[in-house]
Amino acid sequence: MQQVFIDEGNIKQDEVLITGQDAHHLAKVIRIRVGEVIRVSVATGKNYYATVSSVTQDMVIAKMTEEAGDTELSQKIYLFQALPKGSRMETIIEKCVELGVYEIIPVEMKYCVVKLDDKKKANKVKRYQTIAETAARQSKRSIIPQVHEVMSYDEALEYAKDCDLFLLPYENKEGMKPTKDALERVAAASSIAIMIGPEGGFAEEEIKKASGSAELISLGGRILRTDTAAITALGAVMLSAEMNA
Repeated sequence: MQQVFIDEGNIKQDEVLITGQDAHHLAKVIRIRVGEVIRVSVATGKNYYATVSSVTQDMVIAKMTEEAGDTELSQKIYLFQALPKGSRMETIIEKCVELGVYEIIPVEMKYCVVKLDDKKKANKVKRYQTIAETAARQSKRSIIPQVHEVMSYDEALEYAKDCDLFLLPYENKEGMKPTKDALERVAAASSIAIMIGPEGGFAEEEIKKASGSAELISLGGRILRTDTAAITALGAVMLSAEMNA
């Protein structure tokens, strides 16, 4: 079943008007036919099933038949991800959108291997947002998570500090009790920040800066790659949220 995201202005009574790239994708790429059912997510937060009634290359019209369930977590999860090398950021975005992340914030840290100039940052974020949208469609999200512009570490800490729960997986943190205790508080938090370090790990001064607001946790006795750590942490928080919903 195809998924589309629309603004409320594209709803006329009980009909959904799909235009632009979405219409072209459905008509020319998917070759959708009259009578097929699609899932429609409206910017207001509502979701519907709709039956296609008309297809042209410029517009697809579908009639809403019933309301669809919300696929979002009760908690808003903010992933602060140190810029990794290669295509790992794309993998992180894809998988974490599937897992329910609300926003993704790329972060420059001391030991990041990748160093981007302003032009490359803008191009990367544009690419990242496209990946987030594709993953949101595939996983039937009700929203498209936002990928922010790249932040400095200090900017990221400032943005994260207002979350109800701020978790920082740290390779030198021993024992799993802090992790267990933190996950037990997920259900009571409305907003959760997760800060993931780079391939080179967190600098000592970065840990000191975060110690006043972040809770240091462990993801186990093995050293995980930055992409593995992000997906593992997001998965643990997502499951804790779902099981206690």
